[in-house]
Amino acid sequence: MNVKTLPPARSAGLPALAAVLLLLAAITICGCSQSTGIKAAAGGDSVYERVMRSGKLRCAYVVYSPGCLKDPNTGKLSGIGIDALELAAKNLGLTLEWAEEVGWGSMIEGLETNRYDIIATPIWTNSTRARLVDFGKPIYYSPIFAYVKAGDRRFSGGKLGQLDSPRYSIACMDGETAQVIAREDFPQAKNTALPQLTDAAQLLLTVSTGKADVTFAEPILVGEFLKHNPQAVERVEGARPLRVFPNCWMFRRNQMAFKSMLDTALDQLVNSGEIDKLISRYESTPATIYRVALPYRVPAAGER
Repeated sequence: MNVKTLPPARSAGLPALAAVLLLLAAITICGCSQSTGIKAAAGGDSVYERVMRSGKLRCAYVVYSPGCLKDPNTGKLSGIGIDALELAAKNLGLTLEWAEEVGWGSMIEGLETNRYDIIATPIWTNSTRARLVDFGKPIYYSPIFAYVKAGDRRFSGGKLGQLDSPRYSIACMDGETAQVIAREDFPQAKNTALPQLTDAAQLLLTVSTGKADVTFAEPILVGEFLKHNPQAVERVEGARPLRVFPNCWMFRRNQMAFKSMLDTALDQLVNSGEIDKLISRYESTPATIYRVALPYRVPAAGER
C-alpha cells in the first residue's frame, strides 16, 4: 500500500501552528497570573465587594469641626460628614463600623493598608492627596479668608497683596493649606510654621499674640475660636476668599464601584434637602459654609 506524504509546505506548518498555540496559552496563563497578582496587591476584593459582602462600612475619622465632632464624655461622633454618612449608609442598607481615630498625617496610610474603607470626616481635596487617594462628590464647600490680629488694618481695603514681602510672616502648619496658599500667593513672606499635628486654632492664637501677622482659615473655625477668645482676630476687611475647598469623603484609589455608590447616595441627600438641614444644624454663624449647587435649572413660567 502506498502511503502519501504531506506536501512540504503543510508539514512545515504544523510546528509553526503548535508554536502559536503554545504562545497563546502562555499569554493567557500569564495574563491570569498578572490579574491575580494585581488583585492581591490591591488587598484582595475591591472595597465595594468587601462592603457589600459584609454589610459594613469601616470608617476612620479626624476630629475637626464641623465635619466631625466627638463628645469628650461619651465618645459619640456627630458633625456634617458623620451624620451624612450615617444617612447614606442607612439608605444603602449598610452599617457603620468606627475603626479608629486618625490624624491628618496618618489617615492616608490606613486607607492604603486596608485598616478602614473611608475617612468619614469630609476632607479638602488637593493635588498632593489626589496622587494617593480618591474623593467622593463634595458635601459642602469651605471658603478660606485671611485673618489678622483684631484692629490690624495694614492689609484692609484691597491691600492684601502687600503681604508678599519678607517684612511679614504667615502662621501655617507644615504641609497644610495655609502653607500652600502662602507658598503660591505670597512667596516673599516668611512662614511661622507649626508642626502638622498642631491644633488648627493654634494658628489663630499665633496671630492674636503677634507672633505672626496673618493666617488663613475657614470662618467656621474662626467662629469657634472667637467664642473662647473674643475680639482676638478679625477677617481682613474687603478681601475675597483666597480659596474655596470642596469637603469630600476620602477612600483608596481606583475604587470606582464604591465611589459611584457613595456619590449616588450623596446625590439623594442633596436633592432631598437633608444636607442643607445638616449644615444649618452645625453652622454656628450663618453663611459661613457654602452649599453644593443643585445640578439643574427650574424653567421660567411659560417656558417650554
